[in-house]
Amino acid sequence: MRGAQNLMASSRPWIERIGGRSEARTLSSARVLPFVTALLAGLIFVADTFTSLEIAVAVFYVVVVLLSAIFARPRGVIVFSFGCVVLTVASYFLTPGGDIQAGLINTFISIVAIGSTTFLVLRNQSAQLAADDARTQLAHISRVTTLGELAASIAHEVNQPLGAIVTNGNATVRWLSIDPPNLHEAIKTLGYIVEDADRASQIIARLRRLTRRAPAMAVPVDVNDAIREITSLMQHEFRRHRIVLQLSLSDALPRARGDRVQVQQVVLNLLLNAVEAVTAVGDRSRELTIATALEDAKHVCVSVTDTGPGIEASVAERMFDAFYTTKPDGMGIGLAVTRSIVEAHGGRIQVKPNSPQGTTIQFTIPVARGVLPQ
Repeated sequence: MRGAQNLMASSRPWIERIGGRSEARTLSSARVLPFVTALLAGLIFVADTFTSLEIAVAVFYVVVVLLSAIFARPRGVIVFSFGCVVLTVASYFLTPGGDIQAGLINTFISIVAIGSTTFLVLRNQSAQLAADDARTQLAHISRVTTLGELAASIAHEVNQPLGAIVTNGNATVRWLSIDPPNLHEAIKTLGYIVEDADRASQIIARLRRLTRRAPAMAVPVDVNDAIREITSLMQHEFRRHRIVLQLSLSDALPRARGDRVQVQQVVLNLLLNAVEAVTAVGDRSRELTIATALEDAKHVCVSVTDTGPGIEASVAERMFDAFYTTKPDGMGIGLAVTRSIVEAHGGRIQVKPNSPQGTTIQFTIPVARGVLPQ
């Protein structure tokens, strides 16, 4: 239990990989840090060369190795480490004065320190990559499981255009079979067939994107368009439960920065949670509202509001915890993955009770850099 919570909560490496860092820090890592690290190595080399052999200045190369781990991949860290060892050995031979035996011991100690630091850095990077992969797999499993729950709704959405294609195909045959053939109506009906085929193709394409297992990618995302895709897959689910869906999507919404599929997974999980909430209501209308807005200059806000019975305070505090669920057959993974994805994108998620009834869950994700609201 605790291990799963730690896996979901300790998302710092994922945040940095998917773009949760600020633009200033990203630019610093990409441009300034390599230069500063190389400059520091040069200064240590100069200081080590022009001081006595009895002083182990070269041990400060461990700082260079640690700095390289911030912006470099494992191979780059090894290159910096090897360079530090070479500079340490060169300083030993170039140092003009001091006890040779003491200098040899200090050089050996410095090389061991550099090697040990490099080993620990590489091991830590390997552990971070493994944790990232575990999070990606868990998110993928949750997404596929969620789509399995929507199998009937998805099948209905696919069958609608396929059924229309069959109907229009038969109509085309009839228009062409009469004497003389009604080419105008036949051509118009063929146009309907193309439209329905394209609609079915789009549904399949959306499902393929949602079910694929791929590394998270930080790219500009049209949040409104991503929401429309998800709600189109759930139309049958809304009709089956007699739920009225309202979209209040901001027209001036800038693109967000994140992974489109994972953002859609968050919206899908919240919608399914809201559908379950309003399904328990029988004395009033069942309504869901999805709204988007620009929370501030740096964050896009998405909110899902339902007219359900509401959530108790004790449940709201734990509803995003791993393996916590109020469903008899629930696994307690969906909302935990939802929070993990949002926080990995550098955003936050929160629950707000409505008055007199219902609940609003809203989350934020950063605006794509260089994209300003219109």
